Formats: sequence, C-alpha cells, structure tokens
Amino acid sequence: MKNFADLTEREVLAVAISSEEEDSRIYMSFAEDLKERYPDTAKVFEEMADEERGHRHRLLEMYEQRFGAHLPPIRREDVKGFLRRRPIWLTKNLSLDTIRKEVETMELQAERFYAKAAEKADDVGVRRLLGDLAEEEKGHEHLAAKLTGEILKPDVREVEDRTRRRLFVLQYVQPGLAGLMDGSVSTLAPLFAAAFATHQNWQTFVVGLAASLGAGISMAFAEALSDDGSLTGRGSPWLRGAVSGVMTALGGLGHSLPFLVPDSWPNAFWIATSIASVVVFLELWAIAFIRARYMDTPFLQAAFQVVLGGVIVLAVGILIGAS
Repeated sequence: MKNFADLTEREVLAVAISSEEEDSRIYMSFAEDLKERYPDTAKVFEEMADEERGHRHRLLEMYEQRFGAHLPPIRREDVKGFLRRRPIWLTKNLSLDTIRKEVETMELQAERFYAKAAEKADDVGVRRLLGDLAEEEKGHEHLAAKLTGEILKPDVREVEDRTRRRLFVLQYVQPGLAGLMDGSVSTLAPLFAAAFATHQNWQTFVVGLAASLGAGISMAFAEALSDDGSLTGRGSPWLRGAVSGVMTALGGLGHSLPFLVPDSWPNAFWIATSIASVVVFLELWAIAFIRARYMDTPFLQAAFQVVLGGVIVLAVGILIGAS
C-alpha cells in the first residue's frame, strides 16, 4: 500500500475517479435496497448517485486533459489511511439509520480526501477542481437534508416511520419474543420436575442450565434456517437467530439461577423455589407486556394467554416431579 503523501498528481486523480464511481454504485445499491421499503428515501440516494457521477465526469475530463486516456490501476484500497467501504453485498437490509450514518462517513471521508489532495496539487486547474469538489462533498450533507425536506413530506415520513416500526418488530421483537416465550415456558416443566423430584438445588440448576442452553441453541438455528429474509424483509437470518437464541437462553436461565442458593442453607430448596416462582411470574408478565406493546394484542388477553400457558406447564412439571 502507498502513503497518501507519495501519490503523484496523476494517481490522486485516478483514485478520485475510481472512488466517485464506487460511491455512485453504493448509493444506487442503497436506493435499490430501499425502493420497496422506503420509496421516497430511495429517491434521495438516487439524487446522490447522480451527483457522484457528475463528479466523476469532471474528474475524467481533467485527467484526460492532463494525462491522456489511460488510467493507472490504483484505487483507494491501495492507499493507507482510507476507511474501508462495506462490500455492496453487506449493504442489503440495513436499517435506514445505519445507511444514513454510512453516508455521513462516506461524505466526510471524501471531503477530507479532496481537501488534502488540493493542498498537494501543483497544477492550478487540478487544485481548483479538487478544492471545488471538497466544498461540494462538504455540502452533500446539506444536499441530503434539502432533498430529504423536499421529497419526504410529513405524510411520507409517517408512512416510513410505520414501515420502520414494522421492520423493527419483524427483525428483532418477533424473534426475541418467540425466544423469550420458548425459554421461559418450555423450561418450566423440566426445571420444576427436577426440583420436586430431587429437592436438591444444585442438581436442579444443572438441569435448568442444560435445558436453557440447549433450547437457546435449538431456537437460534431454527430461526436462522427458517427464513433468509430475502422475500419477507426480516433482515439477516443469523442476526435473528442470535436474538432468538440469546432470549431463549435468558428466559430459561432467569428461573434457573435462583437454584444456585446453596443446599447447606436452612430451607434452601423452598427459598430457591420461592424466588424462582417470583421470577417466573415477572417473566410471564414481561412477555404479556411485549405482546401488548409491539404485537397489538390487548394486554389482558395477552396476560391471560401467557400466564395460563405458563401455569399449566409449571403444574405439569411439579406433578411429574412430585409423583
């Protein structure tokens, strides 16, 4: 890799040309990815892509005037100090806020590159062009804000906010809630069966730990392999799988941890069981709240369904363990 200070004027222009071309493709990739989810925001990124293509044409004209038609094979990846762009295939299904932050970083880096390049340019015309581009890149944030204000009217913003909420529910809340429900409810039977069969806290905790981690791993793979997100827009399958798996494990561990109460304590089993029962109650009500908050289920209905199911599973575990 070359140091920026070692670049010739010809190489600086070549890097700038390739950078503008790549940034234009990235903006178009953002626009295509957002077209179905946020069609009006996609127009903003199409405008930004047009701006980058205009910069590239101006740079090419200057380069041909100074050095001819042949471009040296150098890109910003060959120069030390440049931040690496995300590969285009990693920009799919990103959240709107993530994309906007990515754009801010791109524009800041481009502005600093042109400012530094203008300082070391010897040719007056090249210096003027690079300085102008630095100012234009600096103003791109204002351009984006202007385009956003012109294109994203209040009613459009309202629609996009609803879409963003729906995607948040699909990508994070839904798999997390499914995992929490599975971990909190499905582990009740083996945990309390072991508790009332042995009356030993440590053995009960080991059963709960195994059930929680096993359920977490199972749910993670089940969620990740069930939908790749390409058609449903639910995002990265591995991210959803991780969310589901972690929440499943946490749901089971919540009422397993009280059985770490040492068996040497007086009434240790009943202390641990009482604490675990309180934790179970809190978990079930948390699930009911999340369903009411994000899944548009009336709270009392959600509470009745979740608590009833949890109590049935708990009772089954206790009856089996005590038999």
